[in-house]
Amino acid sequence: MNLTDRIVVITGAAGGIGAALARRFSAEGAAAVVLADVNSEAVRAVADSVGPIAHPVAVDVTDEEQVCALVADTERRYGRIDLFCANAGITTGGGIEIDDAGWDRAWRVNVLAHVYSARAVLPGMLAQGGGHLLHTCSAAGVLTAVGDAPYTATKHAALGFAEWLSVTYRDRGIRVSALCPQGVDTPMLTDGLAAGHLGARVVAASGAVLTPDRVADAAVAGLAEERFLILPHPEVAAYARRRAEDPDGWQAGLRKLVRRLTA
Repeated sequence: MNLTDRIVVITGAAGGIGAALARRFSAEGAAAVVLADVNSEAVRAVADSVGPIAHPVAVDVTDEEQVCALVADTERRYGRIDLFCANAGITTGGGIEIDDAGWDRAWRVNVLAHVYSARAVLPGMLAQGGGHLLHTCSAAGVLTAVGDAPYTATKHAALGFAEWLSVTYRDRGIRVSALCPQGVDTPMLTDGLAAGHLGARVVAASGAVLTPDRVADAAVAGLAEERFLILPHPEVAAYARRRAEDPDGWQAGLRKLVRRLTA
């Protein structure tokens, strides 16, 4: 996808990867970037920093009616949506002790929000003859987020859903990309480190923490090539091969890392 003159929607746009995508899409010549986030004040600040092509909207992506309204309002305002970035996501920092409410919240933000946006945006994209979906699925969707069971399970589901969309709709003009970064210098990581979450400590120990702007660079390159799997950390591909070829050895290595970090 060439981003020049495109109409783009980004959820989870109040900071981190979402804000970086907005800045980069603007630099690439997008005609409009609609920034959606549950934090209305923060997303307005990002829109102000991006410039006049940015339009902030307060949206809770776990509410399907709000997601449908976001899509409908964007289509009325700009006539179409060329690229929808389902980027909102949350972590829990816990395992099986996370209560049902925590699991449900992770499921709704990390998975159902992607379902809601696809339901809402696909009819218009199909009618106009094409479009692109960019789903932020995390390297946790390809591998495992040590220390965070809900994040691991929901990001695996998010990647599976993105692949299903690609298989089902690509021949009808819809391109789907799954953005799967590993460690990114965002509040999600820094807050996790401050709270002592094991998963955040594992990511930090890897020594491969990228800035959100680097992730946005990778996203733009992947969109231009219409790749399904976009890996800002190329080493994730090698990890995935090792995991597939030797799952027992891969898990043994992760357990060794956890023992070292928790000693």
